[in-house]
Amino acid sequence: MIVTTAAFGSHQLTLIASVNEHSSPKLVEVNWLRASDSWHSSKSIPKLKKHYGIDNQSFTFIDEDSLSESEPAQALLINAIAQLTEYFNGDRQAFDLPLDTSLGTEFQQRVWQALQDIGYGETISYATLAQNVDNPKGFRAVANANSKNPFSIIVPCHRVIASDGKLGGYTGGLDKKIHLLALEGVTCKV
Repeated sequence: MIVTTAAFGSHQLTLIASVNEHSSPKLVEVNWLRASDSWHSSKSIPKLKKHYGIDNQSFTFIDEDSLSESEPAQALLINAIAQLTEYFNGDRQAFDLPLDTSLGTEFQQRVWQALQDIGYGETISYATLAQNVDNPKGFRAVANANSKNPFSIIVPCHRVIASDGKLGGYTGGLDKKIHLLALEGVTCKV
């Protein structure tokens, strides 16, 4: 696994890409990093170690400025950072990046796929998302799947709000959800 971090304004993201000589690299995580934390504190690290049968030595941190286009996993991270930069600059509305969603359950994967169908600048309720994944009474289950989303921004769980128009929760923090929705031209009740 190749790990890097990238700053977007005053916030940072941890990005992790798989390294596999038998297949193309995929992103396994793009998530917010708290100001006082390092990438080691990512909630996905223990899950990734168990899922892939790897240990701490399987993670290599490479500073964003030292990533190389000639190495496929590093080139993927460079591309992801470039697409995120375009998004934050208002020049991109959708992402085109290979994602490894195998860390999620079948249900979580369905929810994460459905999240990608929510258009830029649009919001839906948790209840609507539950209907979209054929589980009309499962709004709490889809909210839980949202909280496990390892691909913040790229899989836009920030576009799901409560039925009454209030924000609901957001793993990265409500300040980030408000920022992302405002960036997309959406205003919501706090």
